[in-house]
Amino acid sequence: MNDRTRLIHSGCDRDPHTGASSIPVYQVSTFHQEDPEHLGPYDYARSGNPTRAALEQTAAVLENGATGLAFASGMAAISSTLLLFNPGDHLVVGRDVYGGTYRILTTLFARWKLDVTFADATDPEAVRRAVTPATRGLFVESPANPLLQVTDLRAMAAIAREHNLLSITDNTFMTPLLQRPLDLGFDIVLHSATKFLGGHSDLIAGLAVTRAAETGKRLRAIQNAFGAILGPQDSWLLLRGIKTLGVRLDAQQRTAATVAAWLRQHPRVKRVFYPGLADHPGHAIHAGQATGPGAVVSFELADRAAAVGFLKRVRLPLVAVSLGGVESILSYPATMSHAAMPPAERLTRGITDELIRLSAGLETAEDLIADFDTAFTGKAARA
Repeated sequence: MNDRTRLIHSGCDRDPHTGASSIPVYQVSTFHQEDPEHLGPYDYARSGNPTRAALEQTAAVLENGATGLAFASGMAAISSTLLLFNPGDHLVVGRDVYGGTYRILTTLFARWKLDVTFADATDPEAVRRAVTPATRGLFVESPANPLLQVTDLRAMAAIAREHNLLSITDNTFMTPLLQRPLDLGFDIVLHSATKFLGGHSDLIAGLAVTRAAETGKRLRAIQNAFGAILGPQDSWLLLRGIKTLGVRLDAQQRTAATVAAWLRQHPRVKRVFYPGLADHPGHAIHAGQATGPGAVVSFELADRAAAVGFLKRVRLPLVAVSLGGVESILSYPATMSHAAMPPAERLTRGITDELIRLSAGLETAEDLIADFDTAFTGKAARA
């Protein structure tokens, strides 16, 4: 099936018991057992719930993986996955990762004695040099948040195989519709499903999908023990959101590309970051591993005052934490996505105080451009 058809017909598109057009919300905490010596497939809802199970199966189908797992948030998915490692293990992590990932690695897991080296994942040789005899895992994201740096995922998977490392990537920006890292050789793919997969800014959720069933079994044991599971109502909302991902993301990408091209020629804009631009670093690599540039565009203005002033004057987008909703969202990484990163660390990664990140929604590009131009200049642009 076409990928957009699979979003709707993943094998969990109707209730097998009644034929209902969606899996019901099993809003329960426990399940009666006919035989107390031989428990059924569901016993206690932390260990499994039919609504969550349908979502987990859907995630596995969409990523071409063996096992899908649904968590209470993207950070719960990341944290639970990191629990696959032991104190004293070493990880090589892409320098340009989400601020929440940086925070948990440098705080909670630092106390756990998980050793981390942050390396430039756009340079395979830098990653290879960072590997030590104690290295057990490799964690990257591409495109990275918020400057959209592109990592060669095939090269990363090859390095991981070469050194027998568990390879993990955050695929939130691309979704399985545009990029499938397991097909490129990765062991685990993670999502903040709060974003494009949910798509309506009305739930918090995380997903993990493993390529091998044995890895999935290990991670499911952690999920059950740690307990950071997704509830049935949010599982149902996420299943519903996934069904419209194709039409949403197609429209959002078109808008993002139009706005990115307009921003490039605006005199108030210093730089634009978008994988769909031909001169974006790693553009060719991205085109070879993904089927679209995505719907996130970042850009720099003259200075902090210009950025803050622009964010205060726009009217259509939300100015907010998060991305991937039907409404456009403008984020200020210095105080939002990467606030957990010390200012000096942000600057070494190119995350300046004049940087703004746009997640394109379903408004027309013409309306967004007019709103942006008014915020820049005080007069509307021509559509």
